[in-house]
Amino acid sequence: MGRTGTEPAPAPAAAAPGYRAVLRAPGTRAVFAAHAVSMAGKLAAEVALSILVYQRTGSPLLSSLVLVCAFAPHAVGGTALSALADRFPPRRVLACCDLLAAACVAAMLLPGLPVAALLLLLLCTGFVAPVTQGARAASLTQLLDDDLFPVGRSLLRTISQTAVVAGFALGSVLVAAVGPYWMLAADAAGLLVSAALAGLCTPATPALAPHGRRSPAGVLADSADGLRRLFADRGVRRLVVLTWAVPGFSAVGDGLAVAYTAQAGAPATAAGALFTGYAAGTVLGETAVARLAPARRRRLVVPLLVCSQAPLAAFLLEPPVPAAVALLALSGAGFACNQGIDPLILAATEPAYRGRLFTVQTSGMMTAQGAAIALSGAAGTVAAPGLVIGVSGVVGTGVVLGLFLRGRGLEAVPRSADRRARAPSP
Repeated sequence: MGRTGTEPAPAPAAAAPGYRAVLRAPGTRAVFAAHAVSMAGKLAAEVALSILVYQRTGSPLLSSLVLVCAFAPHAVGGTALSALADRFPPRRVLACCDLLAAACVAAMLLPGLPVAALLLLLLCTGFVAPVTQGARAASLTQLLDDDLFPVGRSLLRTISQTAVVAGFALGSVLVAAVGPYWMLAADAAGLLVSAALAGLCTPATPALAPHGRRSPAGVLADSADGLRRLFADRGVRRLVVLTWAVPGFSAVGDGLAVAYTAQAGAPATAAGALFTGYAAGTVLGETAVARLAPARRRRLVVPLLVCSQAPLAAFLLEPPVPAAVALLALSGAGFACNQGIDPLILAATEPAYRGRLFTVQTSGMMTAQGAAIALSGAAGTVAAPGLVIGVSGVVGTGVVLGLFLRGRGLEAVPRSADRRARAPSP
């Protein structure tokens, strides 16, 4: 990809890059700080809004709809608006999305607002969320070199999972201490801080595809056209679907955590340990693999894919809760396989379409997890939860290995990437 004179030079590759190497690259600290602030605010808003809706209605169903409204729009927003991540400079997209989300959260503070309006405002924040994530990933392609880019995306995932663990552990405590309205106000303020970090503290990088149609109809058309071009490549299509399948199958453990604790004869409060186990394993796995050299990360893709699914098969034996937590942690650690898959996708995708790719990839991951949790819940009503989780692990192992082996080999794509790197920029 050609670089302009205003674009920062890529960070030098390290033999064994880690998160420190990523954070030493110019401009990246503001990117990750903005991500951390916006993630913390997002989770705080979801917890606060769930409690607020329940306090006002007394309805568990309406309260649970908060999470549905937070995740459901990802599929639509990630598809219809994906071109925004390519057509405009990343920091402008990030700042505008954060400002829009801050306005929606601030509107939730209006006294007497109907519950339907609260949920509609939350839908709006979820609609732009995948564009934010796609633009953030696209900005990293310009701030980091090819070896550090997958480590940068790993750090984004690590921040997200850490925020999930901390947010759900502390969110209800903070709401009880200060009230849901103050939590929503803090979220709105946090999103303003995130917008300032993105808009004022990150380097100016150009749009990846600056010559697109700027009207709303043009954005929709460009999004559709870009996705058609991306998914016309069978290898890219299978690799992207693979990144959806890994968390999709492994999310079944989270979806049936409460039901499995009951099956194991443990108190319902033990389900929290199962929820935390997967997220904690993800953080540990991402951190450990990020310290490895790029060649070792590529060689670990298949073992990590197996690790992401195979531990769930042990649920067929109905392990006790402590062993179940360890199995879910192992499954979470396997999610670091993306550090070896991301370079393959990056090498096979034209720079002008990378923002769209990352946007739809992220929205697809969220959608796959939501669908898997819903389907596993339905299956858990007619079969033992341990059986459902175990079968998911067996099927998931076969599916992810098949997708990877039919998509791109471990050796062929890196050589292709090397050829692209040596070729003159168009």
